[in-house]
Amino acid sequence: MREPGLTRRALLRSGAAAAALSLLEGCGSDEGPSDESPSAAATAPETASAPVAYAMPAEWRPHTRTFMAWPALEEVWGGQLPAARADIAHVAQAVARFEPVVLMARPDQSAGARQACGAGVEVIDLAVDDLWARDTGPTFVTGPGGLAGVDLNFNGWGNKQTHAEDGQVARRLLDRYGIRRIEAPITGEGGAIEVDGEGTLMATESSWVDENRNPGRSRDQIEAAMKQLFGVGKVIWFAGVAGQDITDCHIDALARFAEPGVVVIHRPGPDSPPDIWSRASDQALQVLRDATDAKGRRLRVVELAEPDLSGVPDPGKDFLATYLNYYVVNGAVIMPRFGDPASDDRAAGVLADLHPGREVVPVDINAIAAGGGGIHCSTQQQPAT
Repeated sequence: MREPGLTRRALLRSGAAAAALSLLEGCGSDEGPSDESPSAAATAPETASAPVAYAMPAEWRPHTRTFMAWPALEEVWGGQLPAARADIAHVAQAVARFEPVVLMARPDQSAGARQACGAGVEVIDLAVDDLWARDTGPTFVTGPGGLAGVDLNFNGWGNKQTHAEDGQVARRLLDRYGIRRIEAPITGEGGAIEVDGEGTLMATESSWVDENRNPGRSRDQIEAAMKQLFGVGKVIWFAGVAGQDITDCHIDALARFAEPGVVVIHRPGPDSPPDIWSRASDQALQVLRDATDAKGRRLRVVELAEPDLSGVPDPGKDFLATYLNYYVVNGAVIMPRFGDPASDDRAAGVLADLHPGREVVPVDINAIAAGGGGIHCSTQQQPAT
C-alpha cells in the first residue's frame, strides 16, 4: 500500500455536523422481505428490534444481486470522473456475467449509466454522491424473519467528504426494495467489517474507535454492538492506520476471510521500503498468527503481496495498491488487475487456490484505485435467503 494523505480523492469537506448517533436498533413487521423488482410504492420498512437474531452471511454464500453506484460529482473526481465511470461500468459488466447487478444513479445521470454499462446491468434512479456502495449502502444480514439491512449511519468516513445523498442511500435502498431496516447504534462503513459466516468478524480499531464516527465509544462498546448487529461471537481487532487515508484503513484492504479458518492478508512487495502501511500489515500478521476464531480454530494465514506499480503511469499517493479488495460473486472472483503480468498472474493464482471452483476474472481499475478504492469498495452483495 502506498502512503496517502487525507485525499483519497479530491475531498469535499461537508459543512454539516455529524449525524446524531442513534441508539435505536431495529424492529420490523413479521412480513418477509421482497426480492422482487423495486417499486416506487414500496412501504418504508420499520426498524428491527434488538431481540431478533440476525447474522451476516459470508461473502462467498449465494447472492441474489449486487448493488453498485454511479459516481456523480465532478467536484470529487475532477477530470478523472469519466475514467472512474468507465471502471465502474467494467466492474458492473464483469459481475453481471454471474449475478444480477443493480446500479444506483442520479436521475439526470441514469441514461448515461445505462449506455455505459449496457443492457446486462439494471440502472435505477436513486441519488448518490459517489461510487462506494460497500460503505454507503446497507450491510445485509439474514435471520428467521428473512432478510434485513443494517444502516451504519454513513457520515462520509467521519465527515471527510460530502455525503448529502450518500448518507441516505442505505435507508432509500431498503425502502425501495421493502427490506427491513436495522438502524445501527454505531457509525461506520461496510468496508470496515469482514466476517467468516461462522461467528468471527475482523476489523481495524482505526476505522471504528474514532471520535469522528463514534465519539465517546470504547472498543468494547463498539464490539458489543457489532456482535448484536452481525450475529458474531468474536471480533479480531487490528490496530490499522488512523488519519492517513479517508477510510482510516478499512479491513477489506488489509485482511479477508477466504473461508472459515483461512485469512488472506495484504503484504508489501519484496522491494517496498518500510512505511506506516507495512507496519500495519506486520501488526495484523502477528495478531492473526496468535488468534483463534469463534470456534476455537487457529487460523491459516495466506500472504498476498502488493503489485508492482512500475507500469502504472503516475499512480498518485492515494493509489490503493492491493489485491485484497477483490469481490466474490456467484461462481467467480472479480479481482483488480494493475498491469504487471507477473504480479497479476501470481495474485490470480492465489485467489484461484483460495476459492476453488470459481472463475477468477481480472478487471482493470486504475482510475478507481487512484481514488483510493477498489472492486470490493464499489460493490455490496444482497445475500440469497
